[in-house]
Amino acid sequence: MTRICQRSLPSSWSLPGVHPVLQRVYAARGITDNRQLELGLQSLLPYQTMKGIAQAVELLLPVVTAGRRLLIVGDFDVDGASSTALAIRALHMLGAENIDYLVPNRFDFGYGLSPELVDVALTMTPDLIMTVDNGIASHDGIDKAAAAGIPVLVTDHHLPGATLPAAAAIVNPNQPGCDFPSPAACGCTVVFYLMLALRAEMKARGLLAEPAPNLAQLLDLVALATVADVVPLDHNNRILVEQGLRRIRAGYASAGILALLQVAGRESSRVVASDFGFAIGPRLNAAGRLDDMSLGIECLLTDDPQQALKLAQVLDDMNRDRRSIEQGMQEEAQRYLSRFEAGDNLPVGLCLYQPDWHQGVIGILASRIKEKVHRPVIALAADSDGWLKGSARSIPGLHMRDALDEVHKRAPQLMKKFGGHAMAAGLTLAADGLDEFSRLFDEVCRSHLSQAQLQQQLDSDGSLSVAEYSLELAQQLRWGGPWGQAFPEPLFDGHFRLIQQRIVGERHLKMVLQPRGSDLALDAIWFNVDVSRWPDQAADRVQCVFQLDVNEFRGRQSVQLLVKTLFIEE
Repeated sequence: MTRICQRSLPSSWSLPGVHPVLQRVYAARGITDNRQLELGLQSLLPYQTMKGIAQAVELLLPVVTAGRRLLIVGDFDVDGASSTALAIRALHMLGAENIDYLVPNRFDFGYGLSPELVDVALTMTPDLIMTVDNGIASHDGIDKAAAAGIPVLVTDHHLPGATLPAAAAIVNPNQPGCDFPSPAACGCTVVFYLMLALRAEMKARGLLAEPAPNLAQLLDLVALATVADVVPLDHNNRILVEQGLRRIRAGYASAGILALLQVAGRESSRVVASDFGFAIGPRLNAAGRLDDMSLGIECLLTDDPQQALKLAQVLDDMNRDRRSIEQGMQEEAQRYLSRFEAGDNLPVGLCLYQPDWHQGVIGILASRIKEKVHRPVIALAADSDGWLKGSARSIPGLHMRDALDEVHKRAPQLMKKFGGHAMAAGLTLAADGLDEFSRLFDEVCRSHLSQAQLQQQLDSDGSLSVAEYSLELAQQLRWGGPWGQAFPEPLFDGHFRLIQQRIVGERHLKMVLQPRGSDLALDAIWFNVDVSRWPDQAADRVQCVFQLDVNEFRGRQSVQLLVKTLFIEE
């Protein structure tokens, strides 16, 4: 069951010059001052408060000034790929030449700088290893590298465990004692800040010719990683995303990002933050899910538009394969869920496993099932060594990494390792411990979540008057972001007559809706409906939760409602 809740507003607020509806939207997201809407680079937080950054700069200086060999160890998701590409691009801009990268194949090595991956790294004879978007939990791998005489510089944003690894330097806004005001930074942002600090130090020492390289050229990568990694869009992150979007719209993005937009059918001049999550992100992630993220990194590194397009098309094909695999896994998960008579009989914490599930797709599966049942979900697949690899997704009210830590404290023998964030985490589980783990995970979830929290809630920004269903407002809302995690895209609700309905694209419901008490007819679309239920010709009076959007067709713009959910009224 889904319930609609109206967002609360401050008792008094005033944002002169902003459309009243957009003003209402901003106020509901805690914006009460125009300065919070200033998204220029001059408002960006300084790098100096990021703990460990000075030590990290000292480690990197010989790479750019003395030709020392640097090996960047990345991760197999969009944040990891973007972080790797940004580090390589920035260091080349600053004069480094001997740079290589290594990304663990998730099927052979798993996540992070493992001891097994260090063995591979040592064959590449680096003078320094730098992790990006990982490393804060890589105690054993860092110890092994240090024993071989190779220092490790960790750049990461994930939550640390009880102890920090013995790295030569750690830059992570979530490490103890770090005063950086935006702990929501993604891995790519951490690398970007480190490169800013390195450039500043090189300028101070007279090691850079003027004009110094403009690292803002790399903000398209930072924006992509920030949205795709679903970190909260606090003020600093909104600046980074907006600045990256502006560069893309102006045609100054990397060839790879422009090519990925092209194969996804998106117009680069009209790109918005959600295109990172729904168009570019899945195609890059497909490489890491099904094969090797190096393909995605190469796409982000190339400056040749033709090569970028060729790689983007390969990634697009891989994404189609991923969707096919995912569909079969969803059907199997749905059959499992159908064993329960009603939603109330479902476990509060769900663990799903099939022996033949694809290890690279379980994260998406967990997200999809979580959206369906509004419960914490862990999807698991077997690896080649007999362990179960799990990908976990949570709902508000349950911190997933902390929940896994509670399970670990109750049964330390079950999980080989785990880590992550509040809303997403990963784990490696002993295969013979699945039943016990499932029981304990459900117990932990029950102890933290009430029945009210298990009821899905859509937060609405209220209703619109007939005059507010305008192209002007739709355009202001579109460009009023960037919208994303913790700064959600505006949602409205209203009561309508359902005048027309038909299925398009096999599973999308195209509608014409009429606001009650008016003769206005509005185009609307509801994506991925249950085609066994829709169209429903008996449906007449409905309540909808929707986004007010701009539809562009053959150069003509019009208002369109993007329906998120719909209730038939008596």
